[in-house]
Amino acid sequence: MEEICSRLHELDVKIISTGGTKSFIEQLDVPVTAVEELTSYPSILGGRVKTLHPKIFGGILSRRNEALDIEQMNQYNIPEIDLVVVDLYPFEETVASGADHQDIIEKIDIGGISLIRAAAKNYQDVVIISSQDQYADLLEILENEGETTIEIRKGLAMKAFEISSHYDTAIFNYFKGDSDYKVFKQSVSQAKILRYGENPHQQGIFYGNFDQIFEQLHGKEISYNNLLDIEAAVYLIDEFSETTFAILKHNNACGIASREKLVDAYKDALAGDPVSAFGGILITNVTIDNETAMEINELFCEVVIAPAYDAEALSVLESKKNRIILIRKECELPRKQFRTLLNGVLEQDRDLSMENRDQMKTATKLAPSDREYTDLEFANKVVKHTKSNTIVLAKNKQLMASGVGQTSRVDALRQAIDKARNFGFDLTGGVMASDAFFPFPDCVEIADEAGIKAVVQPGGSIRDKDSIEYCDKHKMSMVLTGVRHFKH
Repeated sequence: MEEICSRLHELDVKIISTGGTKSFIEQLDVPVTAVEELTSYPSILGGRVKTLHPKIFGGILSRRNEALDIEQMNQYNIPEIDLVVVDLYPFEETVASGADHQDIIEKIDIGGISLIRAAAKNYQDVVIISSQDQYADLLEILENEGETTIEIRKGLAMKAFEISSHYDTAIFNYFKGDSDYKVFKQSVSQAKILRYGENPHQQGIFYGNFDQIFEQLHGKEISYNNLLDIEAAVYLIDEFSETTFAILKHNNACGIASREKLVDAYKDALAGDPVSAFGGILITNVTIDNETAMEINELFCEVVIAPAYDAEALSVLESKKNRIILIRKECELPRKQFRTLLNGVLEQDRDLSMENRDQMKTATKLAPSDREYTDLEFANKVVKHTKSNTIVLAKNKQLMASGVGQTSRVDALRQAIDKARNFGFDLTGGVMASDAFFPFPDCVEIADEAGIKAVVQPGGSIRDKDSIEYCDKHKMSMVLTGVRHFKH
């Protein structure tokens, strides 16, 4: 701003300003006229009304080539205003700070937003600078003696209306809160053009502030598909408080384990499906040490995510040029989810439910053992974050295998059993989790034959009793959570 004011003075531009900004400009020894001097009205109502006056808005909105406008400007002694610079009250920042309601209300800018809209409307004759981010653009204009083209002014007007719209959307969503008023409004100002979308022939753009959640330390540019996998990885790992390592591919965990030592968690996660792990997304909830990094370095993987890295570990992981290495920052993630569909948008609450042992109701005569309960909780966390229809098989806080995205729950179970056996797992004593109820007893029968002896599922089928009866006859335990975890 200092450089801008000095350059405006050099160009003999008359500056009109309000209180705080006026004082700042005066400290630069740059002449400035108070808005009150032009309007003959003081700032009133605790500063709520300063610029809302015909001598301000007339000067901005007057059409320089309209005879009646020119006549009225002369009649009422209104000066033409050719440049408007506005820095809006920080409404979003005030909400994010946890300020009380009245402080937030006072940060709803009225005069500033009106100045922006007026100047943008009259872009034919007026330059509008609606954000500090555009100060460099303004300096470039001033270095060109203040000359602008209609294309430049129109572009600045477009940005001004975007800022105005974003500002109003933030205010609306604050007032809307958790009310039942059904209107969808979202505004995201940051955009990053991706290499492509899901496939090379599709354009991809990420709208959002990725840097708020992650710091990228190393590697190639993040892709559309990387982002989908990163989101799935973050939501999955957030279910676990103990040291856990997960490997994901196409939004699903192909390996996950919880252990006392991170390197053991990684090795056991990899054992779940070392084939699918190739090119996968790796995530943990603790600092990656050198021993674990050495093991990871033997695997080709796209992304590694952790809250921190030991210096030696980071050096090892950075030895692969394209490997994306991310630090996960402390950041609260949105509780709402949106998805475009047909000619509209779907909105839902994010699935934040996770049932522990206390919420699992034993439906069979035989209750799970303590070890089985631990594994049932583990498996239920994994099944929640796996594409439906899905079955998860786990033992000793390790994913043995999962069947994902199948049209039949039986197919999902058979897929999981085949995979587990293929990678050398003994299913005897393992547990099974299902994202939705069993309409028939066939799944528990197949699981029993494979050695599974404890089951967790939501329940809710009119044939629940058939599955329960089979378990009772074959000394299996089953617990019901009452919560379905479909994921499409």
